[in-house]
This record gives sequence, C-alpha cells and structure tokens, in this order.
Amino acid sequence: MSHNSVDKLVKMANQIGKFFVAQKHPEGVASMTDHLKKFWDPRMRDAIIAHVDHGGAGLDPIAVEAVKRLSHPRGAAASELRPGEGGADG
Repeated sequence: MSHNSVDKLVKMANQIGKFFVAQKHPEGVASMTDHLKKFWDPRMRDAIIAHVDHGGAGLDPIAVEAVKRLSHPRGAAASELRPGEGGADG
C-alpha cells in the first residue's frame, strides 16, 4: 500500500478512535477493534497492522491498542505492551 494510502488509514483510524475514546477503557478499545473487524476490508486491516508493526506513526493511543488487538486476537492491554509499542506512553 502506498504511503498516501497509509496516511488515509491513519486518519480514518484516529477519527474512529475519537468516537470510541468516550467509552471507558478498555471497552473503547474493544469497541474500536470490533468496528475495524466488521467494517474495514482485510487489505485495510493488514495495512494498518503493518503500520503499527513499524511504529504506528501518527496513530492515537486508542487506535494503536485496537490495531494490536486485531493482530493479537486475545488483545494486549496497554500494561502488557513493551516500551515503544504504543499504548499510553507511546
């Protein structure tokens, strides 16, 4: 996927995250993950997962956590993330 396409996915993911961030954590993350599973094309999901795997530049913390749950279905709580993998600190 082109850099421009990834930028669009980042923007979309952050917009979705802003909607779900109003829910209490971790329900907001779970709801966003569910939304991505239901409404994003598998190619879009693969591209955003790859983006997070390479640092997730530009993504809000809720979006990073939701995408991590896409790639690891049991989900990784922010406290389980290694430093620099996103979550609240990064």
